[in-house]
Amino acid sequence: VQLQASGGGLVQPGGSLRLSCAASGITLEYYSIGWFRQAPGKEREGVSCISGSDGGKYYADSVKGRFTMSRDNAKNTVYLQMNNLKPEDTAVYYCATDFSIRACTVVAALFGSWGQGTLVTVSS
Repeated sequence: VQLQASGGGLVQPGGSLRLSCAASGITLEYYSIGWFRQAPGKEREGVSCISGSDGGKYYADSVKGRFTMSRDNAKNTVYLQMNNLKPEDTAVYYCATDFSIRACTVVAALFGSWGQGTLVTVSS
């Protein structure tokens, strides 16, 4: 399994970015995939996930109403649309998946396949 995350960058507070995670070796439609982030000096945080069984989604309270996760089955790619970005959203963002997980979860220890991470910096 290979996951390729992209789309990070520098954005001003209130701005938007869309992260992408393209997969090979796994059909994302059937497995859970999660977005995680890790800020400097902080633990990895589960941001969002989408279920491989029923398409259900989860968002952390810190991003609810601002971030939207979606999946394009034809492209085998998931997206994280991030709006109204705040300085506290600054982090390296990772996508992750695993053949053993179909339900939506952001328990990082359960995921065996991780993308390389993409840096999001929110600053004026």
